[in-house]
Amino acid sequence: MHIPSGIYDVLTDPRTVITGDRVQIPFELDRALYERLNNMLRELGGRWDGRNAVRAHVFPFPVEEFMRACLATREFPSRYEQGWYPTPPRIVHDILEHAGIREGMSVLEPSAGTGSIVGPAAGRGAVVDCVEIDQRRAHVLREQGAARHVEHADFLDLDPLDLPNGYRRVLMNPPFSTAVRHVTHAFGFLDDDGTLIAVMPETVLLSGDRATIEFRELIALAEGVFTPLPDESFVPSGTRVRTVLLVVDAERGGPLATHGWLQRQPRQLDLFALG
Repeated sequence: MHIPSGIYDVLTDPRTVITGDRVQIPFELDRALYERLNNMLRELGGRWDGRNAVRAHVFPFPVEEFMRACLATREFPSRYEQGWYPTPPRIVHDILEHAGIREGMSVLEPSAGTGSIVGPAAGRGAVVDCVEIDQRRAHVLREQGAARHVEHADFLDLDPLDLPNGYRRVLMNPPFSTAVRHVTHAFGFLDDDGTLIAVMPETVLLSGDRATIEFRELIALAEGVFTPLPDESFVPSGTRVRTVLLVVDAERGGPLATHGWLQRQPRQLDLFALG
């Protein structure tokens, strides 16, 4: 949801203190503006604590980094949306530890948000391309300069065969409501011997719908691993959704429809037709 100008001005005012688990505004606001600000902070999980020693909106998680990401794009995730939740630093660390990035390694991050993964991955020497559906967040990514290329697009609309090569790593925190579709699509951007690492909602292990069952079966065939993340992992990003970390390695001739597999299909079909 968009952060209106008046609220944005208050939150970026140099007198406003955003630190630890609280947002403190030590100056007077007119009643109407305060009510709008209060509603937004409550939507994010903050609650007003009027005690003299506090007098701030207090959150059940460290709010500073999350608020910085929201202000960078002038939007925030409503509790009613299953959309953009910035990847918390602890989870980014876990992703990069699994990734084993080396200098010059090609990395794709679909649904890149405001760069929670992009920046640290580039800092380890990766050459990162990213995709972001929201124009404001894509602008923030370009301004940061950590990515080689930023594509403003819906990742699901992109054709992996438009690229000459796959990526050595795909690192992703996809929208939770469509995580299975995003991860399945991402296999097409992966090298035959690449690795995909994705944050996914815990429901991927529990759901009985056909698409999710088939996805679990595919991951089992590829010997991928789902590792539960701590229950409160995404609280710093404004949601208590339980999550898991998927790590799956591709291989030539394996069950994943990788970039190389997709490239080989026309030749295989031609040979079949000639036979």
